[in-house]
Amino acid sequence: MTRRSVAQTHANIALAKYWGKRDVAANVPAVPSLSVTLEGMRTITSIELAPDLTADTFELNGEPAPALALERTVTLLDRVRAAAGSADKARVVSHNDFPTSSGLASSASGFAALAVAAAHVYALDWSLERVSDLARRSSASAARSVFGGFVELGCDLPASGVLGASVVAPADHLDVRVLVCVTSEGAKAVASTDGMRRTAERSPYYAAWVERAPVMFSSLKAALLARDLEQVGELTEASALAMHASAMAAAVVYVTGATLQALAQVRELRARGYAAWATMDAGPHVKVLVSAADAAAVRAAMVEVPGVLRVLEARPGHGATVVADDAS
Repeated sequence: MTRRSVAQTHANIALAKYWGKRDVAANVPAVPSLSVTLEGMRTITSIELAPDLTADTFELNGEPAPALALERTVTLLDRVRAAAGSADKARVVSHNDFPTSSGLASSASGFAALAVAAAHVYALDWSLERVSDLARRSSASAARSVFGGFVELGCDLPASGVLGASVVAPADHLDVRVLVCVTSEGAKAVASTDGMRRTAERSPYYAAWVERAPVMFSSLKAALLARDLEQVGELTEASALAMHASAMAAAVVYVTGATLQALAQVRELRARGYAAWATMDAGPHVKVLVSAADAAAVRAAMVEVPGVLRVLEARPGHGATVVADDAS
């Protein structure tokens, strides 16, 4: 019998950043993080179990997935098979409607979709927290894409061993938009995992980052709950700049000329009275947190920045869903 499950998830953008690992083997973050899940920027992943399969296969965006991506996918599937008591191999097909491996959180939505689809196709009766924990073991930020709205992920592994993300506030809690300023369509030169490792090993500022980041996280969470957009924006930008400063001191550089020009444009727009703040993940793209009222004007300005290829506009969105679950 063939069984198939299809899951849909969305990328999330961290407002309070996660960078570094407290426990590398267990993939536990060094600091807590808080993100917003975006409507749009979608990953759809199908997992099919069929009797003729002798090994797992993985197709990503219409092509055989790179070896490392396949290895990480098989590792997640092995965890699910062990829990389900199954030896069935899987045919995995995944597609992102935004650039992959370039610093736009494709691993977050990708492993979240994989975890959700895998739990369903192998018939595991798991809570969303447990599925989020499964995703985290492959990509810490993926734990957050299981949920919608504004989501937090801690950095303390409970005695249960289950560390999943949780919702801080629903998608409609704050009337904001996120403008994703795409500056490159290609993969980034340094993968996030390698960048974190190098930063922890070499940056003279890493200890300061680990000490300061939880303070920014707590302040940002309080500002979010109070619906204080200005404070949320200021802390979001501060968190991103602190993360990148720590990484750059270890010669881990994601910013490009286009990144710097986009950052300058955001500062100029804010000086002119627009409610707009910048953030960056491990990649060259700039994301702009902006009030819904100012989104159109800020987007028009960001499109004109040299090196910005296109601007995607997204609002806070929903968590993972299973869009197909069948057997034949």
